[in-house]
Amino acid sequence: MLKSNWLSVALIIIVTAIAPIFWGSTYIVTTELLPPDRPFIAAFLRLLPAGVILVLISRHLPKRSEWLHISIMAILNFAVFHVLLFTAAYRLPGGLAAVVGAVQPLIMMLLIWYVDNRKPAHLALVASIFGVLGMAALLLSPTSTWDLIGIIAATAGAVLMTFGVFLARRWRTDMPLLAFTGWQLLIAGILLAPFAAFLDPDLPTLTAKNLLGYGYLSLFGTTLAYVLWFNGIAKLSPVAVSSLGLLSPITAV
Repeated sequence: MLKSNWLSVALIIIVTAIAPIFWGSTYIVTTELLPPDRPFIAAFLRLLPAGVILVLISRHLPKRSEWLHISIMAILNFAVFHVLLFTAAYRLPGGLAAVVGAVQPLIMMLLIWYVDNRKPAHLALVASIFGVLGMAALLLSPTSTWDLIGIIAATAGAVLMTFGVFLARRWRTDMPLLAFTGWQLLIAGILLAPFAAFLDPDLPTLTAKNLLGYGYLSLFGTTLAYVLWFNGIAKLSPVAVSSLGLLSPITAV
């Protein structure tokens, strides 16, 4: 029985880990395949199609009592976070942006300590710090471009993502997984629409390369990745889930 439980947890961890691996590729896809300097449009086109797909598949409407929590998580987990993510991706080398984002486990431990009064184990704190330092040593170089706005965006994104994971675990309902994920994506996409329309430059004629980039980010980097991610949040501890973010820099180089 113990071995069976261990294998089950290991499988959940492996499947959940697919999400940050996909997310790490956001940086190179953004710089190589997407039109430049359009963070709101990139976030909008990434989120809205994924939300529509999942909501149509799930065919589940949230209860009246669930709308507020779903909307708050949509703003934190998706709308604001993805604008910050693409701002960082446009301005920073992928490795640097992902290393900044890798501080999430440390932020999560401090958040749980402050909110739930659960002091983190010293070993977990040390492991988290050395994990970030190790990634930095492997992926950063003296020639890395330290754009201030990009650094601020990446740091703020890491903080928001941590709060999003914390709230998703705390506010998890009996909603089906696809609906829980899809409605957050759809609401975030709708909220981003006016910002994408009025704040970013107009899109040029999209090439096959651009369409491939947007399609990959929406289908694999969002639809699939977030379903796996929220499934992991429901079954693993918040610190364990956040720690998987250390895998993002692997594909962000």
